[in-house]
Formats: sequence, C-alpha cells, structure tokens
Amino acid sequence: MRFAFGRKMMRGLRTALSLLSPSAWKGVFGAPSYSGKTVNATNALTLSTVWACVRLVSGTISSLPMMVYQDGPNGSRGIYKAHPLYGLLHDSPNADQTALDFWQFMCVSLELWGNAFARITRRSRSGVITALTPLRPEAVQVRRAADGSIRYRYTDGGKVSDVGQDEMFHIRGFGGSPLGGLSTLAFGRHSFGLAMATDEAAAQIYKNGLRPSGVLTTKDDRTLNKEQRDDIYKYVVDPFMGENNGKPMVLEAGLGWQSIQMNLGDAQMVESRQFSVEDGCRWFGVPPHMIGHTAGNSQLGSSIENQTLGWLMFGLRERIKRIEQAVMKQLLTPAERLTVTVEINLEGLLRADSAARAAFYAQMVQNGIMTRNEVRRLENLPPLPGGDELTIQSNMIPAGKLGEITSTGGEQAKQSMMDWLFPEGLPSLKQKEDA
Repeated sequence: MRFAFGRKMMRGLRTALSLLSPSAWKGVFGAPSYSGKTVNATNALTLSTVWACVRLVSGTISSLPMMVYQDGPNGSRGIYKAHPLYGLLHDSPNADQTALDFWQFMCVSLELWGNAFARITRRSRSGVITALTPLRPEAVQVRRAADGSIRYRYTDGGKVSDVGQDEMFHIRGFGGSPLGGLSTLAFGRHSFGLAMATDEAAAQIYKNGLRPSGVLTTKDDRTLNKEQRDDIYKYVVDPFMGENNGKPMVLEAGLGWQSIQMNLGDAQMVESRQFSVEDGCRWFGVPPHMIGHTAGNSQLGSSIENQTLGWLMFGLRERIKRIEQAVMKQLLTPAERLTVTVEINLEGLLRADSAARAAFYAQMVQNGIMTRNEVRRLENLPPLPGGDELTIQSNMIPAGKLGEITSTGGEQAKQSMMDWLFPEGLPSLKQKEDA
C-alpha cells in the first residue's frame, strides 16, 4: 500500500514538472535559485538588465499601430475602420487603457510569465466584442476540461471566475503548448538569482567595507596623539575630499601617501556583473548594445546597425507574429478570417529614421508602387492635384502612358533633343562651311 502510494506520488510529480504543464511553473517560480535567491517578477525587475530588456521589447511592440484590413477587389486591401475590433486594437481596448498601455501590459506578461491574458466582454445578443480587460498572469489557472475544451480560472477583487475560451483572450509565449508558454523568469531563475546575489554582495561591500582610496603613513611608524590626528583630518584629509579631489597635496612632518588599487577580487566582481548583463540579454534574446551594454561588442563583420536590424528581423518578428495570430484566431470568426486581416504595422519603426523613411518612399514612388498622395497621406500632408497617378523612375511619366510613350519614344526623344539643341532649326551644310 505504501509503495503504491509512493509510485502514485512520484507519477504526480513527474506530471507536474512537465515543461508543457504551466501549473508546475508556479511552484518553480517561487523556488529558490542556486544562489539562494527567490526570483519573481517584482524583484527580478530590480535588475537593470531585466528592466531594460522587458521595457525595450514591450515598448517597441506596443508603440507600433495594430491595423485591421479588409480584402478588396483584384487582391487589394484597405484599412477596415468600420470593423468593431479596429477601435479596440488600434485606439482603446477598454475604458481605462489606451492601446499602447494595453499592449505594453500584454507584452510584459509574455516576457516575464510566458502568457498574457485579457477577459473578453461581448454584447449579450450579437456577441460583438466590446472590451478587452487584461489580467495578471499569476492570478490565472489554465486547465483542460473533461470535454477537451480549455478553461480559465482567475481571482479578481476577491471574486473567483471560471470561463471558457470564448471569454478569454490568451497569447501564449515560447513553448507551443495549448495550455501556455514557458516563463523566462522561471527557467532562468538561476541566472537571475546569481545576478541579484552579485548586486547585493557588491552593495554590502561598499556599505559596510573599509574602502579608502589610499592611506597616509608616518616615516618613523610612530603613534599619533589625538591632537595630531585631528590636525591631519582638518588640514590634510578634509580639504582634498569631494570637489577638491585631484588637487595637489603637500605633506610634511614625515607623512607619506600610498594609493590603494582595485584588487583581484574586486575586478572579478566587476567582470561578474558585466557577465550577468550579457547572460540576462541572452535569456530575453536582446542584443546587449540595445540596452546600453557595449563592452566587448566585437562581432566580426557586423556593425551596430546590422545587429539592430538582425534583432528586428529575428527577435521581434516572432513576438509580433505570435500576437497577430492570437488575435486572428481568437477574436475573429472563421468567416471574418477569410476577408479580414489583423497586422502590426512595422513601418511605424521608420518614423524615428527620417533618412530611411525618405529612401523607402522614393523607392516606392519611383518604381510605381505608391503614388505621391499615398506618401503624403502617410506623412499627414494634404493631397496634391495629379498626385494619384502611379509614376516610374524614367522621367517620372505616368505608368498608364508607359506603353504609348515607349512605342514611339525613340523618334520623339530624338526630335525633342534636336528641338532643344537647335530651336531655330538644323543648320544647313553651307552654314557649317561658313562657320
């Protein structure tokens, strides 16, 4: 009986600690790390690396506009402002938050807990979504019901609610499990715990340790009396501290100065703190230079600009795609998904780079992809007469007249050149001879 109970308990432990079981991470999240530090979202954010990485990712994604498009004729599509989701996703998901606030909360939840939850509010009759209210991930429990559906239990204001998939918007982080993604803090707790322990040790050294910049010594190693010590502090030590640091010092009566250099242990402490920054960036998939850590940034054949573009392509794209697909699958009906698309507009990143924005517009206009008025509309400028025609780079001619011009273009171009060179007509042979 005892052995059977033991086997059952071990089987339960194996199930609870599965990577694909989010219920296990709640226990792991509160478990201490190898350094003895318990890592949670609150104390982890006191690490500058965690704060900077989470703020960079969440701030970048939440600042990009979430757009709703509707398919049009001939494979075209346009912004679908009439759709009920447009105002929620682009402007304000609920009565208390702007779109940036909401999406930043959801992205922070994804980075720290690996899951982001928002309660869906619908109109009772039509079922149209009217609000998305975010929930703290640690307060939500996800489980698979007996009928195969996914249920969500959470506590809000002392009230326990149990809802189904149609009432909960759930963005899953890295991991791919239907019950939830993997928590960065839970699986990286040993690295983050070591970083917190290192910071605490460094703070204690400077708080309680004797850390003078140097020592004053007497030539004959004699013991000073109280009056002599007071005079040394009054006339030697105090005048050369603070703002006067670095001024020349005149010593007399056999006094000598010996500076104290950083010892090996202190140097290793500094190196350990630098490594914790790089290690934290590795957990969040953020290049160290993006959060201000440029020490040792010497990747061969890669400039800072290329590293940044690489992060936008490989680090940010996955996160954005995860959010877009969650919105498409959970907030749109199957019929709407045939003609409606929700995307995060990455072109918003160009707003901060005027040179790149100008080059992009030039390429789009010169190759007949965008009209001048479309570009002006993106720059919040009024349209110009004739600016709705597509043009190409060759003399910026209307794209619709390209075939007409190229068919007789040779003779017309030659005649135009002659008219410009010889406005009074081509000179005769006799005129050339006279000249």
